[in-house]
Amino acid sequence: MSKSHILPSRANQSSAADEQYVKPSLENKREDWRKAKELEEARKAGTAPALVDEEGKDINPHIPQYISTVPWYVGVDHPTLKHQRVQDEKKKVFSGIDQWYKKGVKEGSIATKFRKGACTNCGAITHKKKDCLERPRRVGAKFTSSQIAPDEHEQPNLDFDYASKRDRWNGYDEEDYDDVIKEFAKIEEAKKELKAAQLEDEMMIEKQTKEKEKGDSDNSEDEDKYADDFDMPGTNFDSKRRITVRNLRIREDTAKYLYNLNPNSAYYDPKTRSMRGNPFKDTGRHPNDLKYAGENFVRSSGDTGKMANAQLFAWEATDKGTDVHLQADPTKLELLNREFEVKADDFKKGQKNSILDKYGGQEHLEAPPQQLLMAQTEDYVEYSRQGKVIKGQEKAVAKSKYEEDVYFSNHTTVWGSFWHEGRWGYHCCHSFVKMSYCTGEVGKTSLASSGALSMMGQDRLEQIDDGKQKSLVEQHKEKIHTEKTERKRKKKKKHSKKTDVKSSEDESSEDEEEIKKKKLKKALIAEVLRQKEADKILAMDERKRTYNSMQTMGQYKEPTEEEMEAWRLLKQRQEDPMAQFIS
Repeated sequence: MSKSHILPSRANQSSAADEQYVKPSLENKREDWRKAKELEEARKAGTAPALVDEEGKDINPHIPQYISTVPWYVGVDHPTLKHQRVQDEKKKVFSGIDQWYKKGVKEGSIATKFRKGACTNCGAITHKKKDCLERPRRVGAKFTSSQIAPDEHEQPNLDFDYASKRDRWNGYDEEDYDDVIKEFAKIEEAKKELKAAQLEDEMMIEKQTKEKEKGDSDNSEDEDKYADDFDMPGTNFDSKRRITVRNLRIREDTAKYLYNLNPNSAYYDPKTRSMRGNPFKDTGRHPNDLKYAGENFVRSSGDTGKMANAQLFAWEATDKGTDVHLQADPTKLELLNREFEVKADDFKKGQKNSILDKYGGQEHLEAPPQQLLMAQTEDYVEYSRQGKVIKGQEKAVAKSKYEEDVYFSNHTTVWGSFWHEGRWGYHCCHSFVKMSYCTGEVGKTSLASSGALSMMGQDRLEQIDDGKQKSLVEQHKEKIHTEKTERKRKKKKKHSKKTDVKSSEDESSEDEEEIKKKKLKKALIAEVLRQKEADKILAMDERKRTYNSMQTMGQYKEPTEEEMEAWRLLKQRQEDPMAQFIS
């Protein structure tokens, strides 16, 4: 033990609780120090009891001094090892770095009436009127209960630690920086376009200067002189100083040999710094999305083909005796090439026209494509004798966007398949209530027994029940035939009467025909007026129409025969080619 912490000897060592820890002063004598040393050795040997801490646990006397010694700033005046143990204090839980204060309003339903304790101005429950940032209303939401503002997010009680409080990126959202990135990309794109335009202007000025110098110098037939004025791609060649300065790539760009490190990918020549193939060949990328597609791609794109054709034209012109060179006289070569192409096109057109004038056949050249003739197609379809498709795909039938053959409530027919006295219904049960449950034959029997169909006649009812409903024209003919039969029967019955009676019957029949003509004329006039009124209503603005203007006024009734005949006579037939000329 150290000299600064000496435990004096005790006369009675029966109880360890009576032991007191006395901090020695600087005036301790050698005898006290010797006794403390002897007591320490006795404790290590086991002949003296060990020290006890505040919890009643023995302190191991073999613990080193630098562990058992209590620092002065702890403020403990008794033997203990508490300063070496984990403290029992509850650890404070701090908020995570990904947690931050929420902004904006809550998503979801909005209150429809004022709530107690809410802002009297806007109606939000998350703040009071003095904290409201909305425009002060003339009459607050407390009294109107309308246009209640949505509630804001309740701010959590975030407790950050020392590092989180001083973190400059705490609460940062990367989506807020997208606008800055987009703006920076636009600026970079504009800089590239501006730089390209400047380079193009500089190249044009340099080209004009070189052409001017060529015009001033003496022309020579030696082809070696072309090399002095020839600009190789990627070099700045000065013919006077014979110094070549190679334009190296920008150091910020990725080297072409680093795009794909696979040794079996595109071949790269380090001496000429050229890569023949496409390093992204097996990656499945679209050609338009490639940053680099190899030297072969560059040689076969852009104006490379035009340059090769121009060089070929220059060689052929030189063989024919024309003095022209691609690098020496590019303008002259371009003019000669254009003139040659125009003459070649004129020659081909003249040759074609002369053949057509001599042999004819212009109509065959103006014929439609072969695929459109006889509606031919390459789609193979094989049908059976019954008309079913065996091989191939049958032509799809156009379907309606509405559901077909869908019946509700046990019905077998659709609503509107039955008509009686201005009302629509179901033909399967003669029910006039839409979406009602089908009662079948029982409904028909009950409706017939109630006298609702007494005006239709028994024959008419049987026809409807059998599903053999006749058209209005057939009904009209049948009625005329019945009337004629009835008149003949009456004539036979009254054959014994006088001749004046017969003449009166003839006059009555003639009067009936005149009445029918008059009724038909009135029905035609009424139909014309009805159509004019309907056209007038349809031409009117929908917002200015009266309520129920498109519905028939009064009670619904079955149209008469004269009204149906007038409607047929005035019906507009779109398939008639002269329909538009009928007034």
